[in-house]
Amino acid sequence: MTTDTPARLLQLLSLLQTPREWPGGELADRLGVSRRTVRRDIDRLRELGYPVQATKGSDGGYRLVAGKAMPPLVLDDEEAVAIAVGLRAGAGHAIEGVDEASVRALAKLEQVLPARLRHRVSTLQAATTPLTSGDGASVAPETLTVMASAVAGQERLRFAYRAGDGTATRRVTEPYRLVSTGRRWYLVAYDLDRADWRTFRVDRVSEPFATGARFAPRELPTGSAAEYLRQSMYRRRDTYAFTVTFAEPAEVVAGRLPAWLGTPEPLPAGGESGGEDDGRGGEDDGRGGEDGGSGGAGACRLRGTTGDPVEWLAVRLAMLGYEFTVQEPAELVDHVGELGARLTRAAGG
Repeated sequence: MTTDTPARLLQLLSLLQTPREWPGGELADRLGVSRRTVRRDIDRLRELGYPVQATKGSDGGYRLVAGKAMPPLVLDDEEAVAIAVGLRAGAGHAIEGVDEASVRALAKLEQVLPARLRHRVSTLQAATTPLTSGDGASVAPETLTVMASAVAGQERLRFAYRAGDGTATRRVTEPYRLVSTGRRWYLVAYDLDRADWRTFRVDRVSEPFATGARFAPRELPTGSAAEYLRQSMYRRRDTYAFTVTFAEPAEVVAGRLPAWLGTPEPLPAGGESGGEDDGRGGEDDGRGGEDGGSGGAGACRLRGTTGDPVEWLAVRLAMLGYEFTVQEPAELVDHVGELGARLTRAAGG
């Protein structure tokens, strides 16, 4: 019989999280208490926000159903290990859509994992190779979780850093945010030794250590970590402007377009993507005549600036799955044409 009420509630919750309906008598037998005690414990779980549904009759019982909010979950050892391995695989590569959420969830889970389970997670991960869609450098999940915990706890972070030219340094920072570009992870932080804001590629970080020293967060110059990273990257490398039109509404394209590439704007019916007066070649530019080739009802235009190679940008635009026309730069126009011809030949065309 479980006499400790908190322990009994956790045991009851663990049972209810199994996707089935539990008769009151069976729950009472499992917990070693009376049916009346089970009913009281069910009421306590409801007060804590767990949506427990009860059905009457000889075949009735209790089951946990979907509610309006996500309540805390109770995991057994096998479930915790499985989730941790999956999160590590997702967090180790900057995969769009699940990257930051994976790191936050992994940091919370590994904070409470017993040492014996952490060893099992590490062993399983070392024995498996995930197939990921990220094309950037992989990152040790332990590095991400240490950084995420330091960001959340507002603790100063110390680590070794290797710059692009191979220079090795030691840094002491006040970490602000982890940012994923879809290919790589970056840390935006205030560098105490340099008394200024800096961005760090996480795959170049080693030996991260949260010092335990708390700090009051400083105000980031741009107000947004993603915007600060974008500006920082562009200051460090050559950039170019690009203009692309899509034969789809702006809201449709925006749903699949990474935010850092820009925001598409609707085009008036009839097209306004090129025109004779846009300074990019008019009706003789060979890329679609007077309207640029993608104007019309429901079309949109994307203008932006990037430092990514034109080869990568061409592939990224093609991966959106929409018809598009490149207006500028000429290098991107040429590469899109070469890429299209290469793919056509590959398909036997």
